[in-house]
Amino acid sequence: MATRIVSVTEGKKFIRSVAIGTHHLTADEPEPTGTDAGPTPGELLLAALGSCTSMAVRAFADRHGWPLHRIDVAVRFDADGHVVKNVGLTGELDAAQREQLMAAAGRCPVHRLLTKDIAIVTVPALLAEPEVPADASPRP
Repeated sequence: MATRIVSVTEGKKFIRSVAIGTHHLTADEPEPTGTDAGPTPGELLLAALGSCTSMAVRAFADRHGWPLHRIDVAVRFDADGHVVKNVGLTGELDAAQREQLMAAAGRCPVHRLLTKDIAIVTVPALLAEPEVPADASPRP
């Protein structure tokens, strides 16, 4: 899966500025933990899964020339922490086409990434520290 580098910069409290190429997003936590300035990191993960699912199903339907008029995807965490993905298909599709489109919904790259054993390597980065005047107090 080719991707651009995603960088995250700390803001006030839990607000995070997320840069993905030329695109900018904000992540935060709801009140009272954060200020609800943007979706939570978990919600961004669900958004990635829902977007990828929708794109994969659309590409599959278009490749086959099927009459898929609309696809809606709603993704949430249930009480047990499982991801629940509801996929709605609108169009004059027969049962076999619907079945194949639902199978395609489970094959998008993000779905496959989240359902396989993956390793996440955390690498300490040496960042240049800004010069702080001697009379300035350190940030808490």
